[in-house]
Amino acid sequence: MPLLLGCVADDFTGATDLASMLVKNGMSCVQVIGVPPAAERHGEAPSLPEADAVVVALKSRTAPVAQAVAESLAAAEALLAGGARQLFFKYCSTFDSTDEGNIGPVADALLKRLGAGFAIACPAFPANGRSIYQGHLFVGARLLSESGMENHPLTPMKDPDLVRVLSRQTDGGVGLVPFAVVEQGAAAIRREFTRLAEAGRRHAIVDAVSDAHLHAIGEACAGHALVTGGSGVAMGLPENFRRAGLLPPRSDAATLPRAEGLCAVVAGSCSRATLGQIGFARDHLPVLELDALAMPDAGALAAQALDWVEGRLDASRPVVVAASAPPEKVAALQAKLGREAAGVLVEDALAAVAEGLVARGVRRLVVAGGETSGAVVQRLGVTSLRIGAEIDPGVPWTFAPLPPAAGVPQAGIHLALKSGNFGARDFFLKAFQHV
Repeated sequence: MPLLLGCVADDFTGATDLASMLVKNGMSCVQVIGVPPAAERHGEAPSLPEADAVVVALKSRTAPVAQAVAESLAAAEALLAGGARQLFFKYCSTFDSTDEGNIGPVADALLKRLGAGFAIACPAFPANGRSIYQGHLFVGARLLSESGMENHPLTPMKDPDLVRVLSRQTDGGVGLVPFAVVEQGAAAIRREFTRLAEAGRRHAIVDAVSDAHLHAIGEACAGHALVTGGSGVAMGLPENFRRAGLLPPRSDAATLPRAEGLCAVVAGSCSRATLGQIGFARDHLPVLELDALAMPDAGALAAQALDWVEGRLDASRPVVVAASAPPEKVAALQAKLGREAAGVLVEDALAAVAEGLVARGVRRLVVAGGETSGAVVQRLGVTSLRIGAEIDPGVPWTFAPLPPAAGVPQAGIHLALKSGNFGARDFFLKAFQHV
């Protein structure tokens, strides 16, 4: 099948979130971990799986700007060489970034590579409580700056005005397609895109407070070389390909192999949602909460966890190993070790825990947190994920072949890579009723 939509995602859970949205709307989709190797060698065609959409998952959200741009361009080259007709740059629905980037610089670089002069920026995802009104991002009923994201350890979001935020990240003009225009539908949105582009705007934040808005925005982007945003706005893109006669009806887009084996949860996110999920799990499941502040040694933390799971692993209910912590404890760890070293400590510890769990027979694994998910899939040697059915909005089950080096007899593992902010309070229980 021809590749229709090529996607570059700035973290692993965000990539899975996007892929899930595309599958739910009728596109077969595979998530590739990192830039396909052949794309790095000049003159060679990339090795891409067959699917309507391919999502390249990078770990670039908090990387230095130059690295994020270089990796995103390399991913784009692979997707374009594979025949992608449109590119999508996926970032978090809470617009996670700093004043330096990386959203603006990556979007600018992709526009330049495509020879395009305009792209939207729409992280709205109403089903998960993310809406944009008059250019301001809300999480539920609160502005982004009052949602808990202002305390994010790596990308604290203290300004809810996305026009202002994106303007600090680019030398191009940033406009707004306001609610009143979006309410009028795709034709009005398309006219406003044209007006803003002719006025010299390179980017446009687009208001959206409902799925109907996202479908209309997606339709208005049918002719765009590049679309940027959260997974929500991608719900309107598959229909464009169907309308053009390029995407046949699919009833099996979410089909995965049968799931078997032991089950577990590994959590590294410090978001309010994940902390609430851990709190709920304490009353229903075996939960071990690692204390990186008291034991700042990745090897020792992993050993503690793997000792603890002995005799507790089960095929009927998961165990939960968490290194999540409230903001004050995260701040104390960062003060003790430094911001980057603190993050690496937790990621390394949980990646080692996941590796040990797989060696002990775990074949259904939930990972909470974008950075944690990236560390885990890299440690397991996972190179691609087939996307299955959704558990909660933005979080599907996936299936990953395991390499022979993993030293396990079974061919693969079912993974649910959960953004820290996503999922209901009972997610860690609910997930295993869906696979």
